[in-house]
Parts: sequence; C-alpha cells; structure tokens
Amino acid sequence: MFPVCQIIASKSYTDCISPVLDTRSLTFDPDTTHNFLRLMEGNRKAHHGGGWLLSGIICINILILGCALVSGSAFNSVAITAVHRQIFLIILLLLTMLWMLFYTVITSRKDQAVLFKDSHAGPVWLQAGLVLFGLLSFLMDIFKIANYVGYLHCDSAVKVAFPVVQAVFLFVQTYFLWTHAKDCVQLHTNFTRCGLTLTLSTNLVVWMAAVTEESVHQTEIYNLNINMSQKFYRASYGDKKCKCSHSACDTFEEAFYYLYPFNIEYSLFASAMAYVMWKNVGRIVEDHSHHKVKFRPREVCLGPVTGILLVMAGLATFILYEVQILKEDREKTNAALLIHFSVNIVIVSLMSLSTVIGCIVYRLDHREHVSEKNPTRSLDVGLLVGASMGQFLISYFTIVAVVATGARGYLNALNLTWAVLVVLQLGLQNYFIIEGLHREPFHVIQEAALHTNAHALQENTELSAVVDSRRSVYFLASCPDKLSWKRRVLKEVCVFLLFANVILWIMPAFGARPQFDHSIEIYFYQYTMWTAIVNIGLPFGIFYRMHSVASLFEVHLTT
Repeated sequence: MFPVCQIIASKSYTDCISPVLDTRSLTFDPDTTHNFLRLMEGNRKAHHGGGWLLSGIICINILILGCALVSGSAFNSVAITAVHRQIFLIILLLLTMLWMLFYTVITSRKDQAVLFKDSHAGPVWLQAGLVLFGLLSFLMDIFKIANYVGYLHCDSAVKVAFPVVQAVFLFVQTYFLWTHAKDCVQLHTNFTRCGLTLTLSTNLVVWMAAVTEESVHQTEIYNLNINMSQKFYRASYGDKKCKCSHSACDTFEEAFYYLYPFNIEYSLFASAMAYVMWKNVGRIVEDHSHHKVKFRPREVCLGPVTGILLVMAGLATFILYEVQILKEDREKTNAALLIHFSVNIVIVSLMSLSTVIGCIVYRLDHREHVSEKNPTRSLDVGLLVGASMGQFLISYFTIVAVVATGARGYLNALNLTWAVLVVLQLGLQNYFIIEGLHREPFHVIQEAALHTNAHALQENTELSAVVDSRRSVYFLASCPDKLSWKRRVLKEVCVFLLFANVILWIMPAFGARPQFDHSIEIYFYQYTMWTAIVNIGLPFGIFYRMHSVASLFEVHLTT
C-alpha cells in the first residue's frame, strides 16, 4: 500500500507509484480507483473534522448576530439604528476581503494547493449571472453614495462609508469567485473552511439586510375603516428633519430601491458558490473530462416564442397594475387586481400544463439517474425545495383565509384560484427540475455508446485497419444534429418555463403586492401577522423564481 501523502500530493496516480513499479505495465480498474478515491476523501474529512466544526460554529454565530442586528434596526428604535447595522456589515466585508486576498495571493499560488477542480462548480451561466447582478449592485451603491452625500451635514458618515466598502467588496468577491469557484484546495484547509464560511455568512447577512430594507420600503399600512392606504417606509437616513443638500436625493433614492432585487440575487448567488467551495475543500475529484455543452437556440422554437409573448403580456399588465394602484381609487384598484389575478392564473395554468407534458416525457425516457456525488446538484435541489416553501406559505395562508370567509365576490374567487394553482404548479415544477437534474445527460449517453461501438469495431480484425480513418465519420453518424422528439419536447418545456419564471420574478421583485392591495387576508389575520407572513415568504418566493430560471437552463443544456 502506498503512503497517503504521496497519492494526495501527486498530480497523477502514475507519479505516485512510479518509484516502485513500471507504470507502463499497469492497468487501473475504474471502479477500484473510484472506491479508492472515496476512501481517501473520507479519511481526509475524518482527519480534518475539527475544521468543519469550527467553520460551522463561526457561520452560525455570525448569522444569528447579524439576524439580531438587522431585525433590531428595522424598527424605529433608539438603541439599535441603521448605523450600528452598517458598522457591523463594514467589519464583515473588510474581514472577508482580507481573507479573499490571502487566499488569492498566498494559498492558491502554493505548489500542490489546488490539485483538483470540480467541473460542475461555478458553471458559466452562474458566473455570468454573478457578474451581471454584481454590476447592477455596484450601480445601486453609486446611487446610494450620491443620495447619502446630501445628508452628511446632518447625519452619520457611516451611511456613505458602507456603500463605498460594499462597492469595493463587489469587485473583490466577483473576481475571487470567477477565478476560484472550481477549486478543491488541499492546503490550509481549516483556515480556508473558516474563510469560506465567513464569506457565506457575510453574503447572507447582506442579503438579510437588503431584504429587510426593501420589504419595509414596500410595505403598505392600510386603514381598513376608511378604505384608504398609505405607503409606509422609513428612509434609511433616519430623521425626517434631516434635509438633503441637493435636489436629486429623491431621484437617487427611488433608483437604488429599484435595484435592490439585483443586489439580493447577487448575495444569494455568491452564497451558493461559497457553499460549494466549502464543500470542496480537501475533496479529491476523479479525473473526468468535463463535456462542454453548447447552447443552441435553433434547437427550440415554440417554447421561446410563447415564453417571450408571455413575458411581454406580463410586463404590460404589471405596468398597468402599478399605475392603477397608485391612484388609490377603489374601482381602479379592483380593476387592476382583476387583470393581475387573471394574467397570473393564465401564466400558472400554462406552466402547469407544460410541466405535466414534460413529466410524461420523463416517464417515457429511459435515461439512468446520476449516482455520482455532486455538491452543486445537491445544493441546487436543496435551494429549490427550501425556497419554494416561501410561496407555499403565502398560498396556503391565502387559501385558508379566503375559504374561511366564504370566498364571496369575483376577486376572492380569483385569489383562491390563483393560490391553488400556484401550489399545484410549484409541486409539478419542483418534480420536473429535480428529475431533470438527476437524469444522465444525453451527451454522456452518446459518448458511452460511441466508446462501446468503437471497441466492438476494434475487436473485428477485418475492420481494425480502418477504424481510425472512419472514427470521425462514425462519430458524426452516431451523434446527429437532429434532436429526437423527446429531447425537443423537453427543451421546449424548459425554455417556456424559464421565461414564465422570469416574469413571475419581475412582478413581485419590482413592487407588485396584491397581498396588501387585496385586503381579505388583512381582515382575517390582522395586519401585523399578515405582514410578517408576507415579508418572510415573499423574499423566498422571489428567489425561488430566479433559482428556477438557473436550474431550468441547466436542465435545458443537459437534455
């Protein structure tokens, strides 16, 4: 048996055993190698169990402290203000950037520090989304700086310093995740685990702060006795007596509030990538060549067309809904709610129907389920199911409220129908995405068939002389560009669901709040309880739609 250190420190198995055996005469059994690598990885995890525990403790403590500060600063309290929260966030951001610089400059550049790369971690679409949301978050910080500068004469300078530090953090973290997301680091493992959990918890605390501030901004307090509503939000600069020194403060404030959804998604994307890196610390990955899957828009037609039409219709009705709601006229509000409920019912119904079609095709498809360990896929499934609980929460509370009050009136009937269909659609879509993520990719099946048939050709002595010259022709014949009907249907369903989830993300992310504009739930649960339910469930529901878009794109590529 060869020493563990030699195998871990070697970049190939032959380098490790070459001093003892002539590697040219060796034949490695794939199953034996696979089991050996799993055994070695398990031994390393057992040896470094203290690092896992310590990093987990750090993450939990930062999250709980951050949650307490964010929750405390969300109210008009003298003891804990937005300044205290921002000082805490600045400290977290600076510590996280220091660790990222240490990892980039020192750890990653050492010999044998990163011997393995996880080909599934940090795919291109995830990195592209991170960069896009990062740029929009940077723009949000620019607007915040321009807004808060107008209050420096009467408010704390911390409120200008925080967006400055966050803007620098966006650049440092985006570069770090772009270049190191696939790393399976083998040196400084305990310190790296602690640094990654610091990164993870920092992004989650920033996410909690953004969600809380955006939710407070969007929350409406209704005076049910006179059927009037007024917008309630506490400006993050605090005292209303503090006046802005320039005339553009209101414009900048409205602008950066519209960019909050992108900052929220950026924090969640970064958290997911940091978690996968944490899972990959010390991991020994088998040397499989990762097949680069190309996105071919010409492969599908019906799904993109219907999806784009659905997005355009949803945007038109969303704009109309926002305009009518702001007029605070009961008849116009009811008309806006009628249009909003009807469009959402149509969207969710079409999504449910297309998902059922996709599930039927899965039943006819005989691809095997992937059994290989994959932290990225496990995280995708966990986030998908966990985030859907937010929308389930709101839907079931709505169903109980409407049914208990008798569901009288067309708006109550539409609201009930929408809630029931959302529950159905979430269950079907979760099944469709999870099944697609766990199915063997088609390109893997094609490659396996190619190798099997090529081996059969080589065994034929009469054809062995022409195998090499015909291999390229055989590959083209065995992997035709024309899709089978099952693959085409699955791709069409994926693209249609992708666009439908985009519009269902846009409407609540940019201000649609039918949960408050339609007052049946407020009557039933009272304002305080219903506000808590919506402010907890809605951010998860918004993230669910965006995460579904990413997962559906992944399923589309592997189908």
